[in-house]
Parts: sequence; structure tokens; C-alpha cells
Amino acid sequence: MVKQAFLDTDILIVGAGPAGLSFARAVAPCGMRVTLVEKSSEAELANPPYDGREIALTHRSKAFMEELGMWQSVAEDEIYKLKDARVVNGQSDYELYFPQPSTALGKPTDTLGYLISNHNIRKAAYQAIKSWQNVALICEKGVREVHTNAQGARAVLDDGSEIHARLLIAADSRFSHTRRQLGISADMHDFGRTVIVFRMRHTLSNHHSAFECFHYGRTLALLPLEEYLTNCVITIDSDKADSVLKLSPEALASDVIRQLNGRLGEMTLDSTIHAYPLVGVHANAFYAVRSALIGDAAVGMHPVTAHGFNLGLESAHILSRLVNEAAEEGRDIGSNGLLARYQREHMLHTRPLYHGTNVMVKLFTNEAPPAKVLRSAILRLSNHFPPIKHLISKQLTG
Repeated sequence: MVKQAFLDTDILIVGAGPAGLSFARAVAPCGMRVTLVEKSSEAELANPPYDGREIALTHRSKAFMEELGMWQSVAEDEIYKLKDARVVNGQSDYELYFPQPSTALGKPTDTLGYLISNHNIRKAAYQAIKSWQNVALICEKGVREVHTNAQGARAVLDDGSEIHARLLIAADSRFSHTRRQLGISADMHDFGRTVIVFRMRHTLSNHHSAFECFHYGRTLALLPLEEYLTNCVITIDSDKADSVLKLSPEALASDVIRQLNGRLGEMTLDSTIHAYPLVGVHANAFYAVRSALIGDAAVGMHPVTAHGFNLGLESAHILSRLVNEAAEEGRDIGSNGLLARYQREHMLHTRPLYHGTNVMVKLFTNEAPPAKVLRSAILRLSNHFPPIKHLISKQLTG
């Protein structure tokens, strides 16, 4: 990894998470100088700790990760195939079923999607950029201020040093400080809920099938890893989160077994437990003067649709394509026209998905009797009306 920072750079990326690193790798072949600023240490980027999160990836995301060399650096036995998916409402046995597709992106497939642990994606993203001599990484520093005008962008780091760039990229989380400094507002929705994640080993096969249980009072999602190893995702009102977090491993296993009516047999905790506040965000614009938002800084999704990182990769893919085309043709990589086109392409997908997801979550966590009836009706309609089911399946496969 290059240690010498580019204080006068072509592209400055604030945040070296997977989206920021993916974008850096995607534009690196054009030879432009790229600088990333990240609060974490380089040692942590190179070997991130397990954080409980398993990331569902579409076939489109897989293709882009392969193009960047990320997919190839993840161990084969750490890439888990997701065959199909099922959704249930309350205590009903009725399931909305999404079968294994026969094709994806025009090619034969035997899987609905893939699951890779977040720490492995982060590690793969770092591996993909570390050998590029035109990519510099400034670690253990934050960005205190950003300023942009028609001529370029300027960032002041927390040690007082400055970096000048032709294009500034904000990739610093859904709570992006850079986004606020650029004057970009966002629709932020605090669900008042907490996501609790952990792995369980079990005695019955999960058949590599995802399972979403909209139980009353909480949501339980099962993400199949190995045949007898599953990532469990409990979403619960934040004031009730301690009722789960304070359980002993044995009591937690018993609680999940009860929630599943023994679907996976006997269960034992097989990982550490992690909890995250549930907040969704969608920026009202994806660009400002000489600057753009990607990843969670642009859109941070509720996890129920499993599209968070897929949208982050999509933002990196769209913007890097436009920037690379401009660089190859000698055009301005930070022009308003280019950035406006990025916004149009990305927002066309993200805005309806974000707001549609929030409406669905509101309905499926509403325990009023009319809502329960409507939830059941929607599952049955979706199961028996092919156009709706096909549309949802296309979203799942990417």
C-alpha cells in the first residue's frame, strides 16, 4: 500500500469502507490519483474483525465484485449460496415462497443469491486496492471540513493538513458528516428498533433457504450459511433489546427454537452477539458542486430487503463508469452534468425501493388487527399473482 499521501489529488474519497474502496478500485486503472481518508487503522482494514453481519449479494453484485477482483479473494468455503427464500406472517404456517431461479443476468444459475460475512467483504475490498500505486490511503485521521467550488474541492483533516481534489466522494456512512457539510439534506427514518445478529448451529438442515418471520413483537430472519449453521437476525423494539441481549447462550438458543417451533431442531450459539440501531436514510440529492455521495452516505436501507450493500456497490459501479468515460475522453470528471447523470441513474432505483421498503416495514410491524389481516392478504396476493412475484424476485437477484 502506498504510504505517501497525495495532497493534490484527482479524487478524494472520505471513508474507506467497502463502497469507498470499491469505487477507488474501479477508477484506479485510468491512472488518476486517488486518495482515501479513513478513521480506522490500516491494520483493521487489512484484517477486519467479525461483526455479526452477513451480507446478501445479488448476481449483479457478484459480477461487479469479480470485475474488481474482490470476489476471487474471498475463500470459496466462506461464500454461501442462498437457494430460495420464504416469508411468514405471525404464527401462520402460510409462506410466501421465492424459488430458486433458473437464470440470472441471462445465464443459468442454481442460486437466488449469495451470503458473505461483512468482515470478509471489507478485507476483500482492501486487498483489491492495496497494490495500486496511484491509490493512497490516509488512516487514523478524520475530515474536519470540506469546501467545494467550481474549480475543485478542499478537505481539512483533523490534524490541520489539507487535501485538494478535482472530485470529492463522500462514503462515510449513513450518518455522513461530509454529506451535511456539503449542504445535502436527507430523509432519515429512525425505526426505534435494534437489530441483533449472531450465528447458531443446529441439528436439522436449513436447506440453504432464507426464512423471514414477521412475528408479532419482533422479526426473526434466518440466513443460511453452512447446512447446519445459520445467521440469526432479530429485529426488536429498542426498549426491549436487553430482554434478548441479556439472555445466556442457552436461554437465547431456547428462545430462537421456540420462535421457530423447532424448525431447525436443537440449536447452540456459535458466535459473538452484535447489536445495531436501525436507522434508514436516503439523501435528497446524490451530488453537489464537485462532489458525490456513494454507499450508505447516499442510501442506507432497512435490512429486510437485503439490498444495503448491493445498492452501495451499484452506486460505485455507476459513478466509476461515468468518471472513467470522462477521464478517457479528456472531459471534466467533476462536472455538474456528469454528476447529475449519476444521480438520475442511481436514484431511479433507490428512491422507490427505499420508500417502498419503509412502507412495507411499517405494515409488517403494525400489530393492529386490520394490519394483521392486510399482511396476510398481501402475502397470498404476492404468491398467486405472477407479475408481483416476478418483480420481487428480480429485485432479489439483482
